Amino acid sequence: MAQQKKGLIARMLEGKEKSEEYARSTLPTNRWQLFWDVFKGNFGKIVKANLLILIFCIPTIVVLYLGTQYRDNSGLLGPYNMGTGIGYPCPGPLTGLAEWELVMSELMLYAGLLISMILAAIGLSGGMYVIRNMVWTEGIFVTNDFWKGVKLNYKNALQAAALFCTVLLLCKTMINFANFSLLAPNASKVNRVFLKISIGSSWIFIVVAAMVAFWMIALGVNYKMKFLLLLRNAFLVAIGTLPQTIFFGFLALLPFLLIPLVNVLGMFILLIAILVIALFGFSWALLVWLDFAQWVFDKYINPKISGAKVGRGIYNKDGTKDETGDESGASLEYQRLLLSHGRSRLVARPIKPIDDSLQVYELPQSFSREDLKRLRESKENIMEDTETYAEEHKNDLRYVEYNRTYDERERAVAEEDAKKNKKRPKKPPKKLPENQDGADE
Repeated sequence: MAQQKKGLIARMLEGKEKSEEYARSTLPTNRWQLFWDVFKGNFGKIVKANLLILIFCIPTIVVLYLGTQYRDNSGLLGPYNMGTGIGYPCPGPLTGLAEWELVMSELMLYAGLLISMILAAIGLSGGMYVIRNMVWTEGIFVTNDFWKGVKLNYKNALQAAALFCTVLLLCKTMINFANFSLLAPNASKVNRVFLKISIGSSWIFIVVAAMVAFWMIALGVNYKMKFLLLLRNAFLVAIGTLPQTIFFGFLALLPFLLIPLVNVLGMFILLIAILVIALFGFSWALLVWLDFAQWVFDKYINPKISGAKVGRGIYNKDGTKDETGDESGASLEYQRLLLSHGRSRLVARPIKPIDDSLQVYELPQSFSREDLKRLRESKENIMEDTETYAEEHKNDLRYVEYNRTYDERERAVAEEDAKKNKKRPKKPPKKLPENQDGADE
């Protein structure tokens, strides 16, 4: 019989887990699969979280727009490239004026950026808490979890943003001053070399500060640390995973990297970049980064912390434990779901295929006691033959493997429940007051 195609309302009411094409085999078993599973399955929530983040980033966007416009237009409005008289070049006193204007304009730009980050940190703290719960495959309510994340992570988000903006302000100012000093006519070759080294090292500091800020966000939303310890650990993790950090940092910022391509590919790319950033740009960056960070934590940090969960959001479908010897929360929930249906009699023991060797005796329309005896004997023969077949094939590999896997799942869930009961001992109920209202007299 052909499957009846369901309408839109039926699919919305039943959801993905009720549809025919859904199967437990599609659950994510690694971080790449988890990323796409979260991105596709929670796209509406991702857009909603992104819009909440975007609201608090509006002051930062305005500062960036006005600052860059002033910086770019100052070079056009000033007479830096104009001749005097009938084509003679600029007089000496105007040399370097454009570079000095750039110093002052970018100083105001990044100072304003540092101030606007106070509001942007609100959106960042709420968004990273929502996205982290998605990576952990926990049930979320975007608005409620967003404000809960602001309460829990605002300090961490503000520290990370303030660190990066401060380093950006200082380093860009040094770069601009170095470019201004290179125009001095009396600058020696040694001074020029040191100025160029200063420019290169400043750019390196900016890149390192960006990586450290990203890791401060990831560590702060997962662990409770003081600022200096958080800064130290973020720096160590950034250096220890430098190639991966650079790659996934680039992948996280991919929607924002479309904006510099406007001068090359035209204004159409700018419209696409604005649309992408407005819909899911910030959430994309947090999802990519926190998913990658969770992989790093599971590999290097969580196995060394007593009681820390490893592999959150990842399903071990074979029922076995991971490398650390600890069960993931998602895997345990999956195993509990399988155990709730009980051991399948169709898979746990051999069942003889139906054939014509033995048949149930059919009673005639008018039957006697002898016919009933034959009917009972035919049923007993079939049962004996079935038991004999099951005894002969009980050691077949597929039955042994299924029963072993089921027993391991049952044991793993029981051990995990026993650990939880030990950690949270039951307290005796408090004695009720003798004169409590409503008590029997």
